[in-house]
Amino acid sequence: MLEELIQIDKELFLYLNHLGTPFWDSFWTYLSRIISFITVPLYLVVVLYSYQVFGLKKTAIILGMLIILITCTEQLSIAFKHGIGRLRPCYNDEVKEIMRMVKSYCGGKFGYFSAHAANSSAFACFFGTLFMKYNKWVVFILACWALLVGYSRIYLGVHFPLDVITGIGFGVLFGGAFGYLFLKLQRKRTEEKVNGC
Repeated sequence: MLEELIQIDKELFLYLNHLGTPFWDSFWTYLSRIISFITVPLYLVVVLYSYQVFGLKKTAIILGMLIILITCTEQLSIAFKHGIGRLRPCYNDEVKEIMRMVKSYCGGKFGYFSAHAANSSAFACFFGTLFMKYNKWVVFILACWALLVGYSRIYLGVHFPLDVITGIGFGVLFGGAFGYLFLKLQRKRTEEKVNGC
């Protein structure tokens, strides 16, 4: 069963990876970067919107929680990569000669699971949980961005689909948990203020 799943994963990777064309390479490369002309404006808009909705003090708490959140997903990805030891496509003998490589360097040897997918999904789900009540369009845009970042890792040839899907799963789990925790703490503080009065 596991071998069949891995084989399907490889075949799906090759199909999705070969959809790429030189015309789109720069777009997907920049989208995949943590800091780029695409991502930085997104981060700024989210932080400014957070300030508009929650104010300065709560936004500072949100950013502190975000740092802890991304550290968690990043470190968990590193632990999985070294613990499971699944090779990235560019190191896999079955696919490396027939895949489409966009960049000359594809990262470390192991790829399960994708930190990019986990971090972007955690970011999107965390703020999505916070903003759901206020603006569903922001939530939709964040979700689309996270999915595109995940696909970019396959497009660039640095991750198999299962690497990305697992990363998204952990990102959603952690991001949702952190978002729920923040909202719960805020409700508790509000109740304490009301009861204190």
